[in-house]
Amino acid sequence: MEWLFEDTLFDPEESFLEDYQGFVYLITELSTGKQYIGKKFFWKPKTLPVTKTRKRKVKTRVVSDWKKYFGSSLEVKTLVEEKGAESFKREILKLCRTKGECSYYEAKLQFEYDVLLREDFYNAFIGCKIHAKHLPKD
Repeated sequence: MEWLFEDTLFDPEESFLEDYQGFVYLITELSTGKQYIGKKFFWKPKTLPVTKTRKRKVKTRVVSDWKKYFGSSLEVKTLVEEKGAESFKREILKLCRTKGECSYYEAKLQFEYDVLLREDFYNAFIGCKIHAKHLPKD
């Protein structure tokens, strides 16, 4: 199952991803309509070890597993294993340039949708710690 963004298939070149840290997403179980809102980063840190030619550790980043990702919810991941990926729709709601922006919009949308108060969401908690300096001022 692929990611959708603005109702079209989202499969960008890696050069496009260079400008973004991650995204906020909505996963919908097609048979029940039950949903999950979360965030995922395009990149994960990687530290290259000291070698004969490299005197220091080098911190870099590599592309994460975002293309195969189905959320951090154990319940959703179990359902994907049982029912198959084709039983779910994955949508990118917001592309984010910083990790702080990802955290902000994830929490904002979770509160807007009342994910903790509604039975049609899998979300079990909202966790966030966001500083204003981590967000761009439009």
